[in-house]
Amino acid sequence: MAVNEKGQNFHHPLYDLVQGVASLPGLDMAFTTADKVLTWGMQNSLWVFPMATSCCGIEFMAAACSRFDMDRIGSIARGTPRHCDVMIIAGTITVKMAPRVKKLWDQMPEPKWAISMGSCAISGDFYRDIYSVVPGVDTFMPIDVYVPGCPPNPDDLLRGMRRLQEKISAKRAGEFVERDKRPSHGMRAPSVPRLGDPARDPAYSDAQLHCALHLDKGGGLTAASAPQMPRLPEPTPEPTPDPTEDDPAAATEDTPS
Repeated sequence: MAVNEKGQNFHHPLYDLVQGVASLPGLDMAFTTADKVLTWGMQNSLWVFPMATSCCGIEFMAAACSRFDMDRIGSIARGTPRHCDVMIIAGTITVKMAPRVKKLWDQMPEPKWAISMGSCAISGDFYRDIYSVVPGVDTFMPIDVYVPGCPPNPDDLLRGMRRLQEKISAKRAGEFVERDKRPSHGMRAPSVPRLGDPARDPAYSDAQLHCALHLDKGGGLTAASAPQMPRLPEPTPEPTPDPTEDDPAAATEDTPS
């Protein structure tokens, strides 16, 4: 039985860029604006600089392999920050490594974006209270998209890339694009306020920038010449829960008859 395909037209996403078509003998011409072409090219050619330090890096590698194929959305990994648009921080970042990450971020050309992948990069996760681990990469650099999980699977990373593409398209259209809010459910805020937090003292940024720009040849930090860090805020004590709120029977026992 033959299938009647009359009237069924194939619609390619590129057709959305076309504003007009002129048919001439032996030639079809499509018209669009340069801005639409540039926007389409920008959001579909995101070259990634991978900052993979632990198990989330394996999930990033899986996203680039044949089953998920991150290259199908135009994203390929490059080994130099000067060729890349997106930095993906996938894994735990230590205090000693943070200035190096910040320096690589500063070497990336504008426009550039950053994705924080996994619980360790977002908040430090299991290691947030260890003296040598940064409690979230947004304490020293801006983050555009968060991909939570421990570790997130390749599908989640690709969803984060799609989310970034939507932001790029909206920004090119002249819309105000707000950075994603850091997932806070079940997470404690670190002692060092994050970048963009109104409570963050500018001295933190000055000290971090100084350390990133003055790395010595031996790989250490010139802590002696760094600006004086402000005193860390005192942790706010958690309120003592009232046992009568969850146990109505306890309240009735104390009530005189």
